[in-house]
Amino acid sequence: MSVGVTTSAPLSPTSDTSTVTSAFSLVDYVVFILLLVLSLAIGLYHACRGWGRHTIGQLLMADRKMGCFPVALSLLATFQSAVAILGVPAEIYRFGTQYWFLGCSYFLGLLIPAHIFIPIFYRLHLTSAYEYLELRFNKTVRVFGTVTFIFQMVIYMGVVLYVPSLALNAVTGFDLWLSVLTLGLVCTIYTALGGLKAVIWTDVLQTLVMFLGQLAVIIVGSAKVGGLGHVWDLASQYDYISGIELDPDPFVRHTFWTLAFGGVFMMLSLYGVNQAQVQRYLSSRTEKAAILSCYAVFPCQQVVLCIGCLIGLVMFAYYKEYPMSIQQSQAAPDQFVLYFVMDLLKGLPGLPGLFVACLFSGSLSTVSSAFNSLATVTMEDLIRPWFPQFSEGRAIMISRLLAFGYGLLCLGMAYISSQMGPVLQAAISIFGMVGGPLLGLFCLGIFFPCANPPGAIVGLLAGLIMAFWIGIGNMMTNMGSSTAPSPFNGSSFSLPGNLTTATMNTLMPSTTRSRPAGLQRLYSLSYLWYSAHNSTTVIVMGLIVSLFTGGMRGRTLNPRTIYPVLPRLLALLPLSCQKRLHCKSYSQDLSMDTAVFPEKMSNGMLKGSRDKEAMAVAEEGLAHQGSSPTFILQETSL
Repeated sequence: MSVGVTTSAPLSPTSDTSTVTSAFSLVDYVVFILLLVLSLAIGLYHACRGWGRHTIGQLLMADRKMGCFPVALSLLATFQSAVAILGVPAEIYRFGTQYWFLGCSYFLGLLIPAHIFIPIFYRLHLTSAYEYLELRFNKTVRVFGTVTFIFQMVIYMGVVLYVPSLALNAVTGFDLWLSVLTLGLVCTIYTALGGLKAVIWTDVLQTLVMFLGQLAVIIVGSAKVGGLGHVWDLASQYDYISGIELDPDPFVRHTFWTLAFGGVFMMLSLYGVNQAQVQRYLSSRTEKAAILSCYAVFPCQQVVLCIGCLIGLVMFAYYKEYPMSIQQSQAAPDQFVLYFVMDLLKGLPGLPGLFVACLFSGSLSTVSSAFNSLATVTMEDLIRPWFPQFSEGRAIMISRLLAFGYGLLCLGMAYISSQMGPVLQAAISIFGMVGGPLLGLFCLGIFFPCANPPGAIVGLLAGLIMAFWIGIGNMMTNMGSSTAPSPFNGSSFSLPGNLTTATMNTLMPSTTRSRPAGLQRLYSLSYLWYSAHNSTTVIVMGLIVSLFTGGMRGRTLNPRTIYPVLPRLLALLPLSCQKRLHCKSYSQDLSMDTAVFPEKMSNGMLKGSRDKEAMAVAEEGLAHQGSSPTFILQETSL
């Protein structure tokens, strides 16, 4: 899930256009502009279709009628940003194929959301993922979660526009601010006017463009170096094909355990509780379609990961036969792929333009998801609960203005990013620091019925403090190091929370230096364990505070907001063991609890015009649960 993108000091924009004029032809410009025109056309089509008859549900949730295929590709596109397209091949080119084992984490990282998070969210008939926090805890926890997410995304979305545009400018001579403005304005227009349906269908187009652009590089590159077989032989000869590294040390940057299990928590923070992804699940026409779309992402992600690895290996083989120029060898790692592609595809009209369109597709899909999810949570979590009297038309107008506003804010953040200098990496890393604590907050509510609102708030704050402490300590330590990075001992920052996981490799001491001790040792924790560490902090602190504040005693617990882990584990035991443990059917207990669920809903747990639909979803979920052979442990007196 995370991408090994390395970024040294920010690059200065170049005004030399000789590279782009030699590599880019009229056909290339046509291919590139065609992507922007088609993306804009899709947005305008969905905006004009039924103009005046739109509802807030159509704008924010695509009327909850999307099919499995477009939702799956949209989920994939949100994950696959331009930073990822540039980052994975650079990671493989520099460090070998160890990173490929991250694919092992995709299985649990998607299976758990499909069978735990999606059913809970879908049956509650949510629009914002943070509505769950109010249903499970209270409105204060909901606001805390929403504000944390908004902070995370606002910091991130300017950077996701600026960094790829900066790399493109440095290598090809593309005008930096023309790239930023083009991306930002096109994305803002089709997101604000077309809503979620436009975002999903443009994601489908952009996903196809990303696949075509990367495949073109693999096909042309492998043909020039003698085929994929020769590429593999050359990589094996230079020990670039990594074996399974079973070192359990969590401070080693990449091992099998770090990638396969630490990566699971990063996947959960992205595909389990992130608003951009949850919103797509909830736009599906049925719960089954939402689950199938999550399943469909698994093979697609494996293909994307393999394509990125292959580009890295082809790049390695290419530069063994055609050595880099002095300018290329001195470039920042995030420029390697662009230099390679422009070198490889020059003289082939249309293909350089296709790859640039591929990069812009990655940025468009990521930024549009950010705009749409931010507008949704702002409207649903911060405006409508306080102004429920808004008419449908006014709610639509405000939602569109919010999307436009976040688009302008994104452009402003891109400009701020250009002025940040060394702080740019810190801004990107902040995105990764927030994902783990948000995951921990949702897991605290879903898996621990005893957790209460004070515990949730204190746990979230403790997780954020821990995340920023270790994260900023890591950056400060590495900024003070003047030693070049070592391929296998570096530690990175991941951007798990939303949309993309671009990793920023921080400069760690080389292998010749002594291993850090004390706090320095803690700061060298592998970035892939950050989400696990920070989410665990939230859960542990949340449970401790809940214990000392009386748990849920005297508070109402909605049974639809929890997932009974222990009863489901007990259901796997033989029937004789279940009888000894005095188990009873969980479906019976759930039926008793949900007998009062309509009354709870009428008392304000699910408000607004969605109540009847939510009731239907709850009843459907109850019928589904009724056939489940799960059990709950009875309370017995000692």
